[in-house]
Amino acid sequence: QVQLVESGGGLVQAGGSLRLSCAASGSILSIIAVAWYRQAPGKQRELVARIGGGGTTNYADSVKGRFTISRDSARNTMYLQMNSLKPEDTAVYYCNAVIVLVSNYRPEGYWGQGTQVTVSS
Repeated sequence: QVQLVESGGGLVQAGGSLRLSCAASGSILSIIAVAWYRQAPGKQRELVARIGGGGTTNYADSVKGRFTISRDSARNTMYLQMNSLKPEDTAVYYCNAVIVLVSNYRPEGYWGQGTQVTVSS
């Protein structure tokens, strides 16, 4: 019913930038909240950034001042602009969205498939 498709990952040198995109498609009535998570090898998945229902943004301390989350509601797309990348930012990045479907009017959480970001030193 709903798909989140990510793009924009890749290999970059430390200090470089990447922009991740996540496009939602399907029978979407509205998107309440969006977020980016990441999971490094051997570690738990962690929240990177989030835009809540009221538009409030939150960032992990480790990315504050370097990463920016945004969304284009008209295109049902979210973005994560990542600047000044560090080797410790290496991880699989996942988008997450709380979406209300046309079919049942209930908010449910959905995940993208993940995109690899590798930062070399």
